[in-house]
Amino acid sequence: MRELALNILDIAENSLAAGAKLIEITLLFSQSKDSMRISIRDDGCGMDEETLQKVTDPFTTSRTTRKVGMGLPLFKYSAESAGGSFSVASRKGEGTEVCADYRISHIDRMPLGDFGGVALQLVTMNPRVDFRFFVSDGERGGVLDTREVREVLGEEIPLDAPEVRAFLKEYIQENLVDIIGGRL
Repeated sequence: MRELALNILDIAENSLAAGAKLIEITLLFSQSKDSMRISIRDDGCGMDEETLQKVTDPFTTSRTTRKVGMGLPLFKYSAESAGGSFSVASRKGEGTEVCADYRISHIDRMPLGDFGGVALQLVTMNPRVDFRFFVSDGERGGVLDTREVREVLGEEIPLDAPEVRAFLKEYIQENLVDIIGGRL
């Protein structure tokens, strides 16, 4: 993968496959500390200890269509090769959290990419799942929580309605420009 946003999308798709009803995606960064953390947490089916121990092995996958799974191993590699770290925590029946830490200035750190586009795609392509996105640079922060959006819209207007999609696209972009401003 050429950008971190695609890793986020891949991990969120794993959460969806695990039956998650709430997926929380957090992006924290600090230019002064030269650090960035990406975390994806879900309330899906989780993993047992044996599966958790093997989850970053590319030859371990729950898919039946192929014998390799590259999402988590590539995400781990992207963090570790950029001077960071990677962790996965999970409990069967409770969910999973994936965290990747990066040194922002590291020459091998992939660009963040279209994080806003990934957020919009996840929300509008999965209107029955709740998402919470939180982005912060330590001074400014922004939240998009689909539970709050649903409260305002009511049950009659779905998140994948064209007008809602247009609003969300603008809302996400404005907030990301304000917080990130092209720095990642």
